[in-house]
Amino acid sequence: MRAVEFEEYGDPEVLKVVEVDVPEPGPGRVTVETAYAGVNFADLKARAEGYRVDALPYRPGLEVSGRVRAVGEGVEGLRPGQEVAALVGGGAYAEVVVADAATVFPLPEGMDLRTAATLPTVVPTAYALLHEVGRLRAGESVLVHGAAGGIGTVAGQLARAAGAGAVYGVASSAGKAEYARGHGYDAVFTAETFPEDVRRATGGRGVDLVLDPFGGDTLRRGLDALAVYGRLVSFGNASGSEPWQVGQPELYAQGRSVAGFSILALAQSAPDALRSLAERAFRTVADGTVRLPVTAEFPLSDAAGAHRLMGSRTSTGKLVLRVAD
Repeated sequence: MRAVEFEEYGDPEVLKVVEVDVPEPGPGRVTVETAYAGVNFADLKARAEGYRVDALPYRPGLEVSGRVRAVGEGVEGLRPGQEVAALVGGGAYAEVVVADAATVFPLPEGMDLRTAATLPTVVPTAYALLHEVGRLRAGESVLVHGAAGGIGTVAGQLARAAGAGAVYGVASSAGKAEYARGHGYDAVFTAETFPEDVRRATGGRGVDLVLDPFGGDTLRRGLDALAVYGRLVSFGNASGSEPWQVGQPELYAQGRSVAGFSILALAQSAPDALRSLAERAFRTVADGTVRLPVTAEFPLSDAAGAHRLMGSRTSTGKLVLRVAD
């Protein structure tokens, strides 16, 4: 079968198509014949700097859609030929992917495989950030960084559906800001001036909830955009900065709090919680609450092109690789 791997860290050109053996599922595992694979920023960090890479060569990719090829011993509720989406720790850029049965999800009724490739990471993450970790209440205000990206576009829609009083976003360009405004946002600010923009938009009060995938200076400035009793949820470190540290001086005076979330970490530590979360999140797609915008599609052989586009920071929505013909 075909797969995409890299043997050294570097630019997108290190991604190579290789021929490898078709894997077989062990106990508690499933193989999926891949139709589409989602492209995530974590894939770029793996390729460029070894993020979450145990050894080389390495095959990137965290999510796929397709059909069950085979099930291992002890797997229940999944059968060959069934259309599914799956979250994997790596290896999704391939024609056949191995996944733990706990992170393989039958598709909602009427869901097409192209759209389904965006399900495993984006929708549960956005849902958890707002509801499980961020504890959003009706009437509260939200600020979402990366508002034009996959998670950002879903978070805007979910916040609006949950009755948020105001939904603000942050984007890196005017074009991205315009795109994000079509996905639930009242206003979208620039990264350079967002704390001042938030204060201006809220009459000096600040927002109740900030969702931050960047860390570093962006996270520290996000704390300044919080209202009294405000919450900030960190869900990544795209800036590449040192791990954030927040203490009493930043939190005590106005009762603020900081929390974190990683869907991959949850999959490893609490797979039952992940499955429950995914079921709730996927229902928002099935009932039409959330649209999942796939804005660019590349063949598996051009995974480097997908990485170049995402790395340019000009992409919006969700990027996928087409694996099956």
